[in-house]
Amino acid sequence: MGRRVGSIGLDEALRNRAGFPSGDTRASLAAMRFPLLLAVFACLAAPLPAAACSPVPGYAVPTNMELTAEAELILLATVTGGTPMDAAGAPDTMRVDIRPIAALKGNLADAPKTLPIALATGRFATLSNPYELQHAHPLAYIGGCVRYMVPLGSRLLFFLDRHDGEWGPAGGPFSRWAEDVPGDDAPWLTAVRFYLEVMALPEAERAAALTDRRDALRARRDDPVAQLLADDLDAQLAGPNKPLREALPPAPDGD
Repeated sequence: MGRRVGSIGLDEALRNRAGFPSGDTRASLAAMRFPLLLAVFACLAAPLPAAACSPVPGYAVPTNMELTAEAELILLATVTGGTPMDAAGAPDTMRVDIRPIAALKGNLADAPKTLPIALATGRFATLSNPYELQHAHPLAYIGGCVRYMVPLGSRLLFFLDRHDGEWGPAGGPFSRWAEDVPGDDAPWLTAVRFYLEVMALPEAERAAALTDRRDALRARRDDPVAQLLADDLDAQLAGPNKPLREALPPAPDGD
């Protein structure tokens, strides 16, 4: 049985979930940024799964509430331009231009106008499934561990942290850091806004708030979107995700 929200401090849950060699989750994500981008280019030139990135043992994908708590900036923005993936010659040439719309968390004045990912073209220019709340966009699973291409003109909810002074993906491999939200009533927007409300409560009250909302949604039996949102609340109440790979055993003594 996983630990539940409310029985463990969220900061402790994030440290346990990260599974990186360093105890500083944000610094660890920053250190991973360029290896992940390099894996993106490797996956274009090599067959999978050989090109796929490999998270460190002990790493667990953040739950949606953990991702919401961990991100420094949660930004609703529209993609207005940038470098198409097939024209990007190196990781540092990847760029999309965005028009910030609203900051659900953080200061809109601090929002970036560009992000270090590329424009999606052809068969990769696919939007997020608006009724998928558990898994990241399919492009996160084709080699780079994070979604690194977005369609021109799409409106997305970005979860961002600063990496070496620049804004980039929050959450680590396979997180829902960049998902398309076509309308203000998108289930993903609804879920994140509620998780932000919960995070503003004293920690001792959060589990009850999640449970009450879950129960209210379950009562709407003829509303399939309400049931999807209730399923996601159940996932948050279940606590941190299991590691993708177990942590390595400690090194033997030198004796």
